[in-house]
Amino acid sequence: MTLVLIFLATLFVAYANGANDNFKGVATLFGSGIASYRQALALATASTLAGSVTSVFLAAELVRMFSGKGLVPAAVAASPHFLLAVAIGAGCTVLLATLLAFPISTTHGLTGALVGAGAMAAGSEMNLGVLGGAFFLPLLLSPLMAVVLTMAAYLVLRRLSVVRRARADACVCIGQESVAVLLPTSRPVFAAGLADASPVVVAVMRLTAAVGSAADCAHRYPGQMWGVSVQRLLTSVHLVSAAVLSFARGLNDTPKIVALMLVVQALDIRLGMLAVAISMAVGGLLNARKVARTVSLKIASMSDGQAFTANIVTGLLVIAASGFGMPVSTTHVSVGAISGLGFINGSVNRGVLRNIVLSWVLTLPIAAGLAALAWFITESL
Repeated sequence: MTLVLIFLATLFVAYANGANDNFKGVATLFGSGIASYRQALALATASTLAGSVTSVFLAAELVRMFSGKGLVPAAVAASPHFLLAVAIGAGCTVLLATLLAFPISTTHGLTGALVGAGAMAAGSEMNLGVLGGAFFLPLLLSPLMAVVLTMAAYLVLRRLSVVRRARADACVCIGQESVAVLLPTSRPVFAAGLADASPVVVAVMRLTAAVGSAADCAHRYPGQMWGVSVQRLLTSVHLVSAAVLSFARGLNDTPKIVALMLVVQALDIRLGMLAVAISMAVGGLLNARKVARTVSLKIASMSDGQAFTANIVTGLLVIAASGFGMPVSTTHVSVGAISGLGFINGSVNRGVLRNIVLSWVLTLPIAAGLAALAWFITESL
């Protein structure tokens, strides 16, 4: 019975992960207006699934790390109650953040849950030294690296675009604006059925025009490069970069979640990967919208070229980390890259960014507390 609960709890973590994380790989497509929400979500789902399948061959080290081995004694790491508590703590934390529209890290949630359940199950035998270099350092450094690398990459690419004369055209945004107008009159003006000879305020509509920025209207890149329209080329590589990023996320996150069900020895690891991948896809399809709006529209505005830069930097960082067995957070890297663009173009919403960082800080203690409580309850049953 306990093994069945572990399997179901692991799928719950995968569902919560998909709901909170799946859209982050394509956030720049939606944010820059290249794709609609549904189109971006479809690309994210397919690419993440491909990454999840590939993780069977390339990410064995992450499976080992998130099984708890090295952090707690081997006997504890193989305990069904320990793994069940970790799954419950991490899954509840990520799902709660999703419902509140906070893009947090499933990696952070799993790390906190491992610490909370490990403290209850192993006590003083828990190896806290493992947490520094193997867990916390990559999680702390990855968003900072994303900010710096994205800013540097964008400056280089922007300089290249100037040399190649492929800079975006300025645009004029035409719209309507409601304006309150004071109408002085000595003759009765009937408003809402009342006659009044005193001045009244009425609302009228007027046309407005302004030079657009990335926040106001979409940039369009003129000219050709290598015989191809610059705009079409940029849109194509942007779509590819989003697919690469979603692929990287599936590659990096799936092994961490599958590690929770290793104790279910009757289940083939490949079937476990497939079950996790499907649960992640369902979670993204059903519950991604709130977090999608936060990451795509509320952190910073971006042009097509800027969004492409953020995707490439994020994808390469996550893929490299997966290859070296480093548990970085796709969320941290993606938000860091988008924020880096916001700092460059001046559009970063510091209030939203501050709340996101605060949610990251709270993820570890909340997941640890929920996992400790889950261990206490399951152990006493």
